[in-house]
Amino acid sequence: MPANETAQKPPQCEPALRAIAMPADANPWGDIFGGWLLSQMDLAGGTVATRRAKGRTATVAITAMTFHRPVFVGDEVTCYAEIIKIGTTSITVKVESWARRGTGEEQVAVTDGIFTYVAIGVDRRPCPVPPES
Repeated sequence: MPANETAQKPPQCEPALRAIAMPADANPWGDIFGGWLLSQMDLAGGTVATRRAKGRTATVAITAMTFHRPVFVGDEVTCYAEIIKIGTTSITVKVESWARRGTGEEQVAVTDGIFTYVAIGVDRRPCPVPPES
């Protein structure tokens, strides 16, 4: 969805991850590298997928990744993750990232994407996602 059509408020669910964007994560102009933000989102989505799989998961796909606004040094980045689909061995998670600039309270949507993880068994091969308890 275009930046001018993003949601006005972050999701009401519990954050999956919070991180502060640091100077080492930025380009010479002070914008945070997209790869750093993608990594934070993968960590957030992986945490939710691992909890649901009750064990190890691995990222197998990232689709529909959209960068709406830049992240700057010092921003507090919050990633919200929601499971949107469960397959036989896979878990698909929507991850939204929001930034709180400086010491302000307002949060702005900066990215969103769809991450797919596969449950991994002790033999390091895909295994069925257990039924929800």
